[in-house]
Amino acid sequence: MTGPHTSPALPLYLQVAAALRDDLTGGRIAPGSRLPSERSLVHRFGVNRQTVRNALRLLRDERLVVTERRGTYAAPPGPAAAGPGAALAPGLLEFPVGVGGPDRVVEAALGWEPAPAGTAEALGLLPGEPTLVHRHRVLGPDGVPEHGAVSRFSRYALAEVPELGRYRRAEARPGYRPDLRPVYRWMHRAGLRLTLRESIGVGLPAVAAYLTVHREVQDQHGHVLEVTDIRFAPQSAPLTYEFTA
Repeated sequence: MTGPHTSPALPLYLQVAAALRDDLTGGRIAPGSRLPSERSLVHRFGVNRQTVRNALRLLRDERLVVTERRGTYAAPPGPAAAGPGAALAPGLLEFPVGVGGPDRVVEAALGWEPAPAGTAEALGLLPGEPTLVHRHRVLGPDGVPEHGAVSRFSRYALAEVPELGRYRRAEARPGYRPDLRPVYRWMHRAGLRLTLRESIGVGLPAVAAYLTVHREVQDQHGHVLEVTDIRFAPQSAPLTYEFTA
């Protein structure tokens, strides 16, 4: 099986589900229309029927499809297709620290590198084991950095979130411009209910004080999905935090 979500670390049913999810959310399968038969999907993806059934079960859990006696159909638009569980709070929709704004320059880059010792343990990584790293920087109108963030993802997150799993070492290359802004939506769509814990501090170097934020995002089972360290310049705008109970 090949495609944009193919990764040897992802179970086949997650790869199939990711491809079908793209078809559903991208409009290639219209709401209310019937999906191809299990036999057709087996042939398309080169997998067995049980793998297809597991992928369809995941999409049903996400309320993207419904299964009836005559087959499986794309869910109609409306509340029934919104998915299970509570909706994400607005403060969690943008990764890693919100939108830069029309007069700001946003720079982003991916890497594949080991995490610091304490962070590696939280992410479920062995000492020296590399993981996906996202670096983000926002420049003000004068070109001066206003804030920057370094995010590291756990082995569990890369396995459970198909859209994240595709960002493997081969894609974390110089010059590649990733767009991970919807990452919390991806996690939510994969059935993960996010909890957010942040600690805020103030750095006092010789030149100017700055604000630091250390973020840990976990799912409903206590698995750490992401650790982000953010540093704000003293002239940056204040932050507003929101959370869901």
